[in-house]
Amino acid sequence: MTGRRFLLATRSAGKLRELREIFSGFGLDVVDPAALGIAESAAEEDLERYDTFEGNALAKARYFFEISGGLPTFGDDSGMCVDALGGEPGVYSKRWSGGDGLTGREIDDANNAKLVARMQDALERDPARFTDAARYVSVAAFKDSGGEVVRRGEIEGRVLTNPRGTGGFGYDPYFEAPELGGTFAESTIEKTAASSHRARAFRALLNALRAEGRV
Repeated sequence: MTGRRFLLATRSAGKLRELREIFSGFGLDVVDPAALGIAESAAEEDLERYDTFEGNALAKARYFFEISGGLPTFGDDSGMCVDALGGEPGVYSKRWSGGDGLTGREIDDANNAKLVARMQDALERDPARFTDAARYVSVAAFKDSGGEVVRRGEIEGRVLTNPRGTGGFGYDPYFEAPELGGTFAESTIEKTAASSHRARAFRALLNALRAEGRV
């Protein structure tokens, strides 16, 4: 189904670059909240209040579907789950460090500083059992007048304590994935859009929706 316009429920420039690459492969016309003139509000800060990626992704899709006047909407939630930290930061990845009053790169820097400190502490406490294994997890959700659909994607890797690369955002300089041949921050947008956790979640979702004739 072509000719329809879809809303991507994110204000993250990094996510938008990756998602536009994915959606272009499906020939879909997508817009973001800013392009529609949807002003950022305090209500958006409360959308990620659930304890699952699925809950947060659906909350975003539902909120922007309503505020846009019923435009078919995609939302997502993602994070890094580190084995040595018992799965943290998980769904709290975005503001794991607290981040009150911080924005953009400042939040990333605070989160990454906490990550390095926690990993070093885990190594010192139990070096024999220490592991740097981790995974990036993403859940993509869709809402339109016909209902809701959710899909999940993951990519395995390991946590670094010294960053590599200048691209990406969030924990990308500290997450190395064999399938990308380096960290997410070292990857090209084309490679990330083909193999990342977010790419896997959205491609699975888009394929499911296309099979149903909804996109």
